[in-house]
Amino acid sequence: MPIAFPWNPAHPGRRPSRPLPCLAALALLTVLPAAAARMVEPGPAVVPFPAAVAIPGAVPFSGGPAAAGAVYPITLERRALLNTIRYAEGTWVDGSGEGYRMLYGGGRFHDLARHPEITVVRRYRSAAAGAYQFLPGTWQEAARRLGLRDFQPASQDQAALYLVEKRGALQQFDRNGLAAEVLARLAPEWASLPTLAGVSQYGQPVKGLAELQRFYSEQLLRQRTSQTI
Repeated sequence: MPIAFPWNPAHPGRRPSRPLPCLAALALLTVLPAAAARMVEPGPAVVPFPAAVAIPGAVPFSGGPAAAGAVYPITLERRALLNTIRYAEGTWVDGSGEGYRMLYGGGRFHDLARHPEITVVRRYRSAAAGAYQFLPGTWQEAARRLGLRDFQPASQDQAALYLVEKRGALQQFDRNGLAAEVLARLAPEWASLPTLAGVSQYGQPVKGLAELQRFYSEQLLRQRTSQTI
């Protein structure tokens, strides 16, 4: 669940259903010993990310220059992907920046200097926050690897792309777009994304493949149109 420099202000991105918290670097469930679960009952141990994950200092993409100081250039396609993850997680909020301030359950926090680390108890107990519903441990991992110094939208975007790459999906996405296989790689990170079987890896509500691909295509068209105006 998502799964968060000196950075530029965010490029934001429908009315949220309840946001589904971030799944990366989560606690182990006894029934899913290898799964990183973000929406869990109290008591499990934390699974660290492998130290071997390599994050490139820069990646040469043709979709436009990176934000100043950013590790991951945000191409038009990557922006559409980030917006699609937010849509699935319930933090899209009609494309406004409100999603970057969202807590699990739909509440808001105000200080973007750091992850709020506010635990909310609804159906689940979770401290997930932000546009990509980062758990504190997930955010700390990404922030440490990328040198993120705040929880601003641009920082959250970078951390989300870090998680996409960590799941082995970034290059595949750059080559093939939002294919079913890309979403399946991201399903262990975000419970709202479907596996190849079309279900959530963690038994949570999930967006369907066709719906997500339609949203992605709309977002990509909007990004490209705005570039030509």
